[in-house]
Parts: sequence; structure tokens; C-alpha cells
Amino acid sequence: MNLTIENILLVGSLLLFISIIVGKTSYKFGVPTLLLFLAIGMLAGSEGIGGINFDNPKIAQFIGIVSLNFILFSGGLDTHWQTVKPILSEGILLSTLGVLLTALSLGTFVWCVTDFTIYESMLLGSIVSSTDAAAVFSILRSKNLALKTNLRPTLELESGSNDPMAYVLTIAFLTLVINQDQSIASIIPLFLQQMILGGIAGFGFGKLSKFIINKIDLDFKGLYPILVIALMFITFSVTDFVGGNGFLSIYICSVYLGNQNLLHKKAILKMYDGLAWLMQIVLFLTLGLLVFPTRIFPFLGIGMLISAFLIIVARPVGVFISLIFFKMKLKRRLYISWVGLRGAVPIVFATYPLLAGIEKANMIFNIVFFISVTSVLIQGTTLTLFAKWLKVALPEETKPTSKANKSVSEVIKTTMKEIEVLPGCYAVDKKIVELDFPKEGIIAMIKRNDKYLTPSGSTVLEANDMLLILSDNQEGIDKVNDCLKR
Repeated sequence: MNLTIENILLVGSLLLFISIIVGKTSYKFGVPTLLLFLAIGMLAGSEGIGGINFDNPKIAQFIGIVSLNFILFSGGLDTHWQTVKPILSEGILLSTLGVLLTALSLGTFVWCVTDFTIYESMLLGSIVSSTDAAAVFSILRSKNLALKTNLRPTLELESGSNDPMAYVLTIAFLTLVINQDQSIASIIPLFLQQMILGGIAGFGFGKLSKFIINKIDLDFKGLYPILVIALMFITFSVTDFVGGNGFLSIYICSVYLGNQNLLHKKAILKMYDGLAWLMQIVLFLTLGLLVFPTRIFPFLGIGMLISAFLIIVARPVGVFISLIFFKMKLKRRLYISWVGLRGAVPIVFATYPLLAGIEKANMIFNIVFFISVTSVLIQGTTLTLFAKWLKVALPEETKPTSKANKSVSEVIKTTMKEIEVLPGCYAVDKKIVELDFPKEGIIAMIKRNDKYLTPSGSTVLEANDMLLILSDNQEGIDKVNDCLKR
């Protein structure tokens, strides 16, 4: 079947519907939902029962980049700074040094067991050097598995932030494959440029985005999430245009925004959660359509060998060396090593050699696809088993409160007090979102000129407003007072 303007919406919506319905079964069997989306795409492809003819790496790469923007941005928005702050050093080292060591060790192995050149081997190692957060935590949620101490935040931070490093390494070694006369030293300036500009741009666009979101006065609440989408793509594209790492910039930008007071923040977070799932489904379906199973079969042997080395040797080497200076139990290090699932990101990165037209591009793509699938099948289905075997899983009775329950409990306050906004007070003529309001208290209602208002982040406080404050305790009331007066 050839995709046309007339049938693309019908085919796409049917695949999306089937993916959502079939995805429910993955929770029962512990198989990552996203792997089923990939399988549905393959079944619908040229060599499947659907017979959809799709062999366009350029379109697949474009869909992949757009999808990764949403997935990374959503992950950043959900990252709580107070949670990751204690393990920030470990997470950063895992997502940078750990990725580099994984790429180098696997690349060396590929060079030894194949006829690839050293640069082609390093390119393959770089493509599969990052982990997939969506695949990891879809399994953890399906089994309702909670992990001890700061293990889960460590895995979240690493999985959410290691794609930029893998991208830089992929582009760098692809450049060396194309330009054989260049040395490894020639890619160091590219690496520094990508990471430094990406980091600066991410933080800068984060502050600029917060200012725009809170200052601009839109007539409709539903426009604010769309505004954030526009700011997200501006952050990525401008950073990429000036030579920085766009993936790093949008992740840093989203982490910053996720920990700030924003207008209609709940609506933005809910929308991005849904869009991230949509983009994950679209991404995996697209990559499934792009794959020709018969082209993978000739590489099953070498693919299994490389995949085994990645799981058993390369990933643990990267983890253990990266964490060598931190006090951490051996069981925790082993579990972090095992939680190294490869997902859609390596497959997207594998389209870069295809578009560059290098000699072994098809072989690299098919091996990467096989590695991603086997990684999810082998590691993904055993995450809970290893957690219990290594005793890093929390017992059922000591599991922390779920996010849903926590959000409800945060609303329940035990202390109530009325506070008047006095003339000349710092809070006069300022939006609530601009006050950096303490999390211990909320403004339940505002009395203004014998009228009662339900406040929102965009509500501007006026002199003589009477605020009904709900807080956890008296200390929270005092913090609110300080916030209003300064």
C-alpha cells in the first residue's frame, strides 16, 4: 500500500488506535509498551501484513527529531530539582563520561570482530551509547516497582540527559568516517562547541521563556501550552543554528521551567505528558515502518554478539568507572549497569549514516535496530527480577506515595489565616506567579471590594486585597507574609 494524502490520516489513526489498545497488554506481561508500538509498525510495513511502502530515512529522521524534542522536553518538565540535586554529580558523569566509555569500549570490540574501520566501529558504538528512559520506566510502572534511596532519580537523570552526549559522538565519528584524513583531535573543538553552546543556550532560553510565559497576556488559557511548544522549537532550532547541541539546550531549558512558577503550569504539564506519549507512539511506529525484517536476518549472529558485549561488558564498564569516586554499594552499581535499555533514540541516530550515504550505513542501521530490540527484550523483561535479586526494590508496605496521591495530599492544609495586602507592599500590582510563592501555602480566595475572587497565577494583587491563606503550619504562614512584604 502506498501512502497518499487521501489515506494517510485513515492509516495513521488506525495504527495509533491499535497501538493504544494493544499497549494495555504490555503491563500484564512486563514488556515495554513502546516495543509493541515498534512491532505494530513492522507488521504494517512493506514486508508485513499491512504492506505499507515506507522507505524514506529523511522523513523518519525528521519525525524522530521532532518526537525527541517533545519527549526530552516533557522529561525535563517532570524533573524535580530537589530530587535530583543530591545525585546531580553521579547523573552528569553517567550521562557524559559513562556514555563516552560505553561508546569507546563497544567500538573497540566491533573493530576487533568485524571488518569495520576504527571510525566506523566507533560510530556504531556512539549510536547505541545512550539509554531509553521511556522504556525503563514503563516497565517499572507496570510492575509498581519502587527502588531504594536515590536509585530511581539517578536513573531518571541519566536516561533523560544522556542523549545529547550520544548525539555529539555520533556526529563527530560520522564526520571522521566521511573525512578519513582528519584526526580524532579535530573533533574536540566540535565536541566543546556543541556542549558549551548547548548548555548556555538552554539556560538562557529557559530564563527567557519564563519571562515570556509570565509576562505575555494571552486571552485564552489554551494558548499557553501552544506558546511553550513554540518556545521549545525556537530553543532547539536557534541552538542548532549557532552550532550548539539542540537536544541538550531543550533539556536544560525544560528542567529550568519545570522548577519555576509559571502561568497555567498544570495545563502545560498535562498537555506535554499526553504529547510525549503521542510522539513516542508515532516515533516507534515510524521506525517500525522503516525497517525491513529480511534485511536484518543476515546480521543476527553479529548483532547478538555485539548486543551481548554491550549488555555484559560495555555498559558496566561505563557505569563502574563513572561512579568510581562515589560511595555506592556494589548492588546499586550492578543494577544501574543492568538498566541500560536501548530504545528509539539509537535507531533515529542510525538514520544519520543512511542519509550521509557511507558504505556500511545499511549494515549499521540493521545492527542498531537489532541491538535496540534485544536490549528491551532481555533487559526490559528482567528489570523487576534483578531489582528483587539485588535487593534494591522497596518492600510493598514501604513504597513511597504515588504521584497522584502526593498531589492530592499537597492540597490538604491544616492552618488558615487572612492576610491583607497593605498599600506599598511588594506584592501590590504583581501577578501571583511573579511572587515566588512558597509551596507551604496557597491562596484559596481573594476578597476585593466585597467581592470574592478565585485566584490563578495571572491574578494581579491590589492594595487592600484580603487573602485567605491555607498552609501546612504557622511557619508556612510566616513564609507567605515574607513573600508578600519582602
